Amino acid sequence: MDFFKGKTVVVTGASSGIGRALAEYFAAAGANAVLGARHEDALREIVGRIGAAGGHAAYAVCDVTREADCKRLIDTAVDTFGGVDVLICNAGISMRALFDEVDLAVLHKLMDVNFWGCVNCTKYALPYIQRVRGSIVGVSSVAGIHGLPGRTGYSASKYAMTGFLETIRIENRKKGVHVMIACPGFTASNVRFSALTADGSQQGETPREEGKMMTAEEVARIIARAVVRRKRLCLMEFQGRATHFVKKFWPSLLDRLFYWYMSKEPDSPFK
Repeated sequence: MDFFKGKTVVVTGASSGIGRALAEYFAAAGANAVLGARHEDALREIVGRIGAAGGHAAYAVCDVTREADCKRLIDTAVDTFGGVDVLICNAGISMRALFDEVDLAVLHKLMDVNFWGCVNCTKYALPYIQRVRGSIVGVSSVAGIHGLPGRTGYSASKYAMTGFLETIRIENRKKGVHVMIACPGFTASNVRFSALTADGSQQGETPREEGKMMTAEEVARIIARAVVRRKRLCLMEFQGRATHFVKKFWPSLLDRLFYWYMSKEPDSPFK
């Protein structure tokens, strides 16, 4: 916990779920937490609660698809706390529909949030992170390791984010910037409730059983420990580790397993 004392951590998508848990965890660890999300009331409530507990936090209303909003978020961190030590690109949305049936606007929206949101924030945070040899974290998914059926836009956006961040790592190898891809398993968070269907409407409920999922608080703790260890890839549970391993040696088997697994979802879009 001492590692984060006095450091400034910027978290996007911080008004709920994993983002909120990350902000609260880092603030409890002594960091200056800077929260970005679209929902100001939720941000104000979280920052107020962190302050009441003796922590330090600030927020900026931020739609990560808007470059100006992302710049304002980083400016808030710099103006309030003097810099940025860790950027966590967590803002994201999911989808659930066959590509045959999905409106292409859905895929564009996922790329705008999941990929371009990461690019926008990284662009403005990077100079400050370079100065302190800090960390950039992209919150990805098993869908960013192997294509997830029924989630074409989600997988594509997470693959794109991974490619972008890996290149940032290589370009900054002599500047000491730590870049990590974090892959939670299925997590009990709002991202599944707001997942988009084929026509772009929110699905409103999750087809999966909450009790068998990771909690957002578990994910936050694992990510924080991985930042301390400056890991490149953070796989958090058996499914992620197995996917990463099997893909190297038997990718066709993984195709079959993923198809079978996702077809077992209640109201699955394919059989």
